[in-house]
Amino acid sequence: MLKLNKLLYKSGADSDVFLNRISPHPTKRTYLVGCKNKIRDHLKPQIRQATKEILGMERVVEPRFRTQGSWSYDTCNEPAFTPPQEMDWDYGVYLPVTVWEENGPPHLMAKTYFELVERLLKSLCQKEGWTLLSGKDTCIRIQVASWAHIDLPLYAAPEAEFIKIRERITMESASLKKALDSADFSESYGDEQQQAWADLDRVVMATRKGEWKPSDPEVIARWFGDRVDESGEQLRRVCRYLKAWRDVQWQNGGPSSVSLMIAAVQNFTENPGRDDLALESVATHLADVFLLDLRELGIDNGAEDFNRLTEIEREDASQRLQKLAGSLKNSRMLGVHLKDQAIRQLAQLLGHRVPDDANLVEPDTGAAGIRTISPTRVPPPVIPSTSAG
Repeated sequence: MLKLNKLLYKSGADSDVFLNRISPHPTKRTYLVGCKNKIRDHLKPQIRQATKEILGMERVVEPRFRTQGSWSYDTCNEPAFTPPQEMDWDYGVYLPVTVWEENGPPHLMAKTYFELVERLLKSLCQKEGWTLLSGKDTCIRIQVASWAHIDLPLYAAPEAEFIKIRERITMESASLKKALDSADFSESYGDEQQQAWADLDRVVMATRKGEWKPSDPEVIARWFGDRVDESGEQLRRVCRYLKAWRDVQWQNGGPSSVSLMIAAVQNFTENPGRDDLALESVATHLADVFLLDLRELGIDNGAEDFNRLTEIEREDASQRLQKLAGSLKNSRMLGVHLKDQAIRQLAQLLGHRVPDDANLVEPDTGAAGIRTISPTRVPPPVIPSTSAG
């Protein structure tokens, strides 16, 4: 039996293991941060100016911006195949609205808001050599590189809630600042970080068609963060392994990242020091999970089905997950002299970024591995009849 854990994860940022190989390269992250900052700096003053003149608000207000999605969950991976796969950065634009009707801002404002932001971005894209991709109903997409795009969903929330948040943050920051020097304070608690997004109770999203749709973009992030706090960082790593597996098995399509994350959380059991066993256990459960609807009571009381696959796609995903679990177990059960074969089998599942280093594979003689073997019934021994003398 073998331990495959160190092929997947070993502490240390410079460890040449699978987790670090699928992590976004620092230069790419820096580039994307620069892109989203340019978008923020371009939009902030122009939306502010337009809030009264074009959007018809009572007074001028300033938009807020927030990174969302996999970059906020810390589950973003380098794609396995580029193209067609890309990294994406979700960057929400939040508009404090001075007039809030029963179901949100004035109805006509939604289409005007969407068209305004898209029009403002055209000049920035021309300047930067980016491509503005029209057509998506729920966000504005900008192709910022051949390997990445930025999605900008457009939200609105009552201005009064932003004011309450800022007042509370100001009080908290004043007390915290006493414990930090000014340089540390300004670096750690910038404008975006100081927004207590969880306190926004009423958030709606503008669509290209001119509708306001109720939306809480932070509900999944809060839910996932709580689950990681409860279960530990191994849970986050397992989610990233599953996403990497998906990208290898489907160059297009497959289970969504959010569905894999939710399904993994619901079926996760921590296995300290053994990411290979934790991944195998989750994959075993997910083979059944993806045949059915996928709901989570902690997210909108289970109203949304996160398994968007068709019936045929669900069968396909289930079979591939069965293969993932079975191959992981088979690889672990190989003898010590077959380390290279175990690595090859793992690479068939997770791709070429699995390190080809037999030194990372160790013999497994511990109870953790033994507990994963299904018990087999042993017939009772035959005891011949005897007579006492």
